[in-house]
Amino acid sequence: MSVNPGGPAVAFSLDGTAVAPHDGDDRPRSGPDHSQPTRIADVAAQGVTMADSSGRTAKSVISRTGRLLEAFRPDHRELSLNQLARRAALPVSTTYRMASELVDWGAVERVDGGGYRVGLRPWEIGSLADRATSMFSVVIPFMKDLYEVTHETIQLAVLDGQDALFIEKIYGARSAPVRSTRGGRLPLHCTGVGKVLLAHAPAELLDQLLENGLDRYTPYTMTTARELNRSLSEIRRTGISLQTEEMNLGLMSVASGVHDANGVVVAALSVVFRSSRSQMRQLAPVVRTAAVSASRQLREQGLCGVSADGLLRILHGEQLPGAAADPDGTRPD
Repeated sequence: MSVNPGGPAVAFSLDGTAVAPHDGDDRPRSGPDHSQPTRIADVAAQGVTMADSSGRTAKSVISRTGRLLEAFRPDHRELSLNQLARRAALPVSTTYRMASELVDWGAVERVDGGGYRVGLRPWEIGSLADRATSMFSVVIPFMKDLYEVTHETIQLAVLDGQDALFIEKIYGARSAPVRSTRGGRLPLHCTGVGKVLLAHAPAELLDQLLENGLDRYTPYTMTTARELNRSLSEIRRTGISLQTEEMNLGLMSVASGVHDANGVVVAALSVVFRSSRSQMRQLAPVVRTAAVSASRQLREQGLCGVSADGLLRILHGEQLPGAAADPDGTRPD
């Protein structure tokens, strides 16, 4: 990152220290010595404006760092330098410098062949988020109970942006195959957990989804405002989401919301199974009971709110209380 378009460029390290300019050329330079660290506050005090070479206001160091870390996904756990730069929308030289500092800090690790993967430091920080961890530990026993009763795929998801973010999954060898993965995302309008979260989200979110258009995944996917609104109203009325082959042909799901101590729906719990309307009728009260019981526990313990607080801890492989998970979820059998 450069500063002061009219003067010498200044770059900032992750700790907020300004360091010598770097344009990819590591050869010795002549002229004034810019190698002595300068704090950002000192630079700001001199009236320096942070801007890129074109004079536009530059993204902050924290923003760029976030983009680098967010480039890693469950289906992209290792990235080459060029892939990392492309996914973060940053120049390769900038990516290399920042990735090197992230390696030194422990947030990123180098892998054989010159690529990168997420390190343990984010997990260490995420492990300090006791509130979210306590909430997950409350819900997971009820997920395990659901699995023991059904031997089907059990999922827990939260709302993140315009997606359902899956934070836990329990399944077995006999369970129906599903698209979800721990740390993965699926649309809101055509998944059981997604509809529960959407039904209790601010109305503006539904407006945004409708404005963007609803993708059709099967002939049964709801893609109009009228049918989706009708479905969401029914979910709010009954507390249950019944999804029939809207995401995958041959699969159904029953989902219900998990409420925190303030009565806010903070997560959705579901069971996914091979299409069977009779099984759907049988599972609806079972799933609803599990969600209500988990909500009661959260209320009794005074736990409120769940967001990204504990997700780093989960997505980077820490075993949660009561769950023995493989990379895609828990397999009890």
